Amino acid sequence: MKKLVTGAHLLSVAPMMDWTDRHCRAFHRLMSRRALLYTEMVTAPAVIHGDRGRLLDFAAAEQPLALQLGGSDPDELRAATRIAAQWGYDEVNLNVGCPSDRVQSGCFGAVLMKTPQLVADCVAGMIAESPVEVTVKCRIGVDDQIADEVLPQFLATMRAAGIKRIAIHARKAWLQGLSPKDNREIPPLDYPLVHRMKAEFPDLHLSINGGIETLDQARDHLRVMDGAMLGRAAYQRPWDILGQADQLWGDTPPMTGPVDVARAMRPYLQDHLAAGGRLHQVTRHMLGLFHALPGARNWRRVLSEGASRGGIEVYDAALAEITDLAVAD
Repeated sequence: MKKLVTGAHLLSVAPMMDWTDRHCRAFHRLMSRRALLYTEMVTAPAVIHGDRGRLLDFAAAEQPLALQLGGSDPDELRAATRIAAQWGYDEVNLNVGCPSDRVQSGCFGAVLMKTPQLVADCVAGMIAESPVEVTVKCRIGVDDQIADEVLPQFLATMRAAGIKRIAIHARKAWLQGLSPKDNREIPPLDYPLVHRMKAEFPDLHLSINGGIETLDQARDHLRVMDGAMLGRAAYQRPWDILGQADQLWGDTPPMTGPVDVARAMRPYLQDHLAAGGRLHQVTRHMLGLFHALPGARNWRRVLSEGASRGGIEVYDAALAEITDLAVAD
């Protein structure tokens, strides 16, 4: 019996390259005990041949945590999954959604929407090696594919290969002519299509991703879908999304406000600095903590200007910009 992530898929923070590293996840976990977090995408060849500790290490406090793998070679993905099993992730996810040029050149990511049987071969091998659930994150199609035809065929193929959970980014990916950033904004969202997939595949656990900006919007989707996955909104406005997220499970949020979060991060920062790390490696993920609140601009300014060369005193100065305002009020 494979270990399953119970309930965490109700709300998840999408895997995002250069953003959802271990420091970001430690920060996010302070605000939500329940949401499922993802690593950045790690390629299967990197796991096989690279520095595994640097790529795969995480703190137990980050869990529930899913590892996202990238690749298109069934043997490589099988080997990477076998190696990663030693780290104790709660889930292993295959990336079938990233539209970046470097991903396409390696023949993985969104381009795999064109070869669903290859994806099926990949995930079947991964499932055979994984003690935890293997899942897929995909698009509704790519380029000139007809999404209404491609997506249900893709889901049926994944189901036949043994996949039970899929996160669907409700946009096509345009592999030529659009940058990765443009691919997150320009192709139109098709929420109704993804909602119809839940009706057509009631046995699959389907999460919806793409363009969800608020927790209320996530709640609206959860009336139809099994899960909602947020990316940039959770990263850029973390308190707005994750600060109240645990209410979705009927739980009391662990923090009462963003100031509490900032104070709770201080010991983590001290430990990171004591181990030889740099302040900005952590605080770059925290710039949006006080989004739209008094003092937010000064918080960002102090950290942006000083964190690359300063220590904990820079962090304390940034926090003082917020707490001084609270005292003045």
